[in-house]
Amino acid sequence: MKRRVSIQELGGAHAIILHREHLTVRNLSRQLTAIGLQISTSWPVLDAGALGADFVFFDADMGHDEQFPWPAGQSPMPLIALIGSEAPGRIDWALSAGADAQLLKPIGDGGVYSALLIARAAHNARKALLDDVDSLRRRLNERQTVVRAVNFLMVSGVDEDAAYDRLRRMAMDWRINFEDAAQRVVAQHLEKGDLHDRHGHRG
Repeated sequence: MKRRVSIQELGGAHAIILHREHLTVRNLSRQLTAIGLQISTSWPVLDAGALGADFVFFDADMGHDEQFPWPAGQSPMPLIALIGSEAPGRIDWALSAGADAQLLKPIGDGGVYSALLIARAAHNARKALLDDVDSLRRRLNERQTVVRAVNFLMVSGVDEDAAYDRLRRMAMDWRINFEDAAQRVVAQHLEKGDLHDRHGHRG
């Protein structure tokens, strides 16, 4: 069962509003204060201190990549776009910047609470997806390392099954897991090959 997010969990969170001085900032600040968030404003760029914020609201109408102290689309917190112009180019940029939710300007008396929750959920889902991709990539790399290690062990004349068994015994003897043993075998064989090349060059 998915854990529900209550309004109390937003209380005390820190939100930065990246927007020039404007009625938008005042109206947004009023809603955020009512919800219980701590607010700071910044313009025209975010400094490195923004990395500790829980949310960032940014002006999609005048925004650009250089405003953020991280690569486009890699924000460490949920981003909420403040959109006045619905020009396709501005919408595309807001999406490429990594907007997790949006609020249309002019900001009225509602919408901020739902935007916060939607942005947090979208950001968490995106982060979980990236973590899954990284995990799959690591597993693929580990599998390729095992294959390389087995191929190295087969050079001694044993078949594939015997090479796998030898690798398992190595892992047990070294008291490390199977993948780490494969990495060690590959590293040892590459080092031997490098030493052989150097010796041959000296000769």
